[in-house]
Amino acid sequence: MAATKKSSKTTAKKAKPAAKAKAAAAKAPKKSAAKKPAASKSSKKAAASKAVGATKTKAASKASKKAVASKSAKASKPKQARDVLDFSEFPAGSVSRTDVTLCLACIFRLFTNQLGLAPRTAYDEIRRYSPTVEELTAREPQRPFFETTDEKNARCPYCDAARRWHAPVSVYRVEGGRANDSARRALVKNLPTKDGRFQIDEQRRTAKQVFFEWLERLGQELDFADEGAWLRDAARGYLQRREPKTDWAAAFDGARAVRRSQRIDEGFERDGARLFLAPALYNDVLLVQYLVSRSQAHGGVTSEGRLTLFEFVRRLRHGGGLDAQGITERDQFEVLERLVERLTGGDTPVKLHFITDRRALLDRAKEVYARAS
Repeated sequence: MAATKKSSKTTAKKAKPAAKAKAAAAKAPKKSAAKKPAASKSSKKAAASKAVGATKTKAASKASKKAVASKSAKASKPKQARDVLDFSEFPAGSVSRTDVTLCLACIFRLFTNQLGLAPRTAYDEIRRYSPTVEELTAREPQRPFFETTDEKNARCPYCDAARRWHAPVSVYRVEGGRANDSARRALVKNLPTKDGRFQIDEQRRTAKQVFFEWLERLGQELDFADEGAWLRDAARGYLQRREPKTDWAAAFDGARAVRRSQRIDEGFERDGARLFLAPALYNDVLLVQYLVSRSQAHGGVTSEGRLTLFEFVRRLRHGGGLDAQGITERDQFEVLERLVERLTGGDTPVKLHFITDRRALLDRAKEVYARAS
């Protein structure tokens, strides 16, 4: 019995470690199973970070490729050629442009129907045709010329020809003088002479004629409905013409009014939104405003208000403007004549240079001949 008890005790002692081992073995898988999800989360994070990095790398590579492609495209894109008729270096107001349209249908019908010329001969005659300055710059163009229009379906006012028969012609008038002679010579020297694409003409006028032609063009550009704006623009236009080397664009930037200065004897100065001119310069601006507005309003309109000739002359006389110019006449019309003579230059001879652009005319004539033949 005692032996049996001892054996049962030893067996129980042996069974306890075995049970503990089994319990530990049962617990071990659970712990490893709990640890596995943690490992999977970290691996997922690593994979996600790798994917994001790969995406960023791809996006960066695409962006770099696009940048390189855009740079190469810009580098390969040719720069726009500068037109040979570039007047940007000329003083403001010294160059004017007139646009007129030539109806090729009128000319072809004249040459082929009335004169009996073959289409090829008529085409050659048009290529050699050199319109005069008077034809191109006439206030009312005569057939086959008519005023240029922006209408999409414009028709010839003489023969009702469609737009495909219309050839635009531009003529540039350049005033001679020290301020722009060098620039004009350089421009004419660089003009191509092939096929007579550019036509050069010269005329002589007096300084007074040239000034009043400029004054007429200025009046056509001004908006007399806005009194403050056109008075300022007229003053700026005259000052740019008189002193082209001065940066009048900067002087007038933000200026709302032009006034007489009592502190300076020459030039101009800015005070806020007002531009102050020396008395002599201001008087000339008043005269230009008076002259350009006489055909637009009853009496001349100036920065000093609406003035009749009598009031205008009286203001100049009381302000010392007439004495400064040596004008002693008492008659208001004689005073105005003296003022205009001094302002314009009188009968001083001036040479005008006309540059006619015939490129569009020749190209359109070639198209018309191709359709006719």
